[in-house]
Amino acid sequence: MSGPLSEAQIADYDSQGFLLAASLFDADEIELLRRSAKEDKRLDDHAFGRDDGEGGTVRLSVWNHPGDGIYGAFARCDRLAQRAEQLLRDEPYHYHSKMIMKDARIGGAWAWHQDYGYWYGNGVLTPNLVSCFIAVDPATRENGCLQVIRGSHACGRVHHQLTGQQAGADPERVAEILKRFELVHVEMSPGDVLFFHSNLLHRSDQNHSDNPRWSMICCYNAKSNDPYKDSHHPRYTPLDRLPDSAVRQIGEQRFEDTDSRQNDSQSQSMAWLDPNRDASATSLKAQSKDAEN
Repeated sequence: MSGPLSEAQIADYDSQGFLLAASLFDADEIELLRRSAKEDKRLDDHAFGRDDGEGGTVRLSVWNHPGDGIYGAFARCDRLAQRAEQLLRDEPYHYHSKMIMKDARIGGAWAWHQDYGYWYGNGVLTPNLVSCFIAVDPATRENGCLQVIRGSHACGRVHHQLTGQQAGADPERVAEILKRFELVHVEMSPGDVLFFHSNLLHRSDQNHSDNPRWSMICCYNAKSNDPYKDSHHPRYTPLDRLPDSAVRQIGEQRFEDTDSRQNDSQSQSMAWLDPNRDASATSLKAQSKDAEN
């Protein structure tokens, strides 16, 4: 998919709550991202786990600033930023990015949830945010591909509660939504990108296969939706966009020599998220304690 989104594609996103862009990044670009992520010690050092309530653990790293390295090249490139702007109908800014590390045989599940179910508590007044899910590895039913409920963003924000260490959507409400809306398993090839609305209900199963399912998710908020209070994710900061060619240029530069590989993450000023400041589930834990008292 090249060039801006068509009016028909934007209409599909508005009605379905998601849009799949096949091969938005080519094989060479995504291989640079895959190698970078899987050889990145600092990415691994900053990873933390979330109990999925089913005996598994989800592992992820989160950072608030896109940085100047390869992760930032993806988040800042015109291919993503232009499409985010079209879908938000406003200037996008980088809300945060994350690498989901669903490893072979041990990768945990994500409970049904909406991203806005988390972000509402950050002072974001409307759900006008979009997430861009980049497939680093093949995503299949066997290794826990993303599942979405088509059109569920129209249901509005659903109440969220603790599921293990995750903030999950109200199971009773989700069960009723599934009776009226279509469940879609989004199988993806490396380089495919799924754009989805912050109120779209989505989940994924544990990975019991022999194949990893890593993905990078770049999340954008609209400038006019700037949070009214500070949180563990940033308020409006202009996005310093890059031409699409920067993805390959910065990715190749990373592997020119050993020193650049070791220092790449340190040079990015990415503002890694301390898991103790990840309020997506801790705020619900506090609410449940208050209810008991």
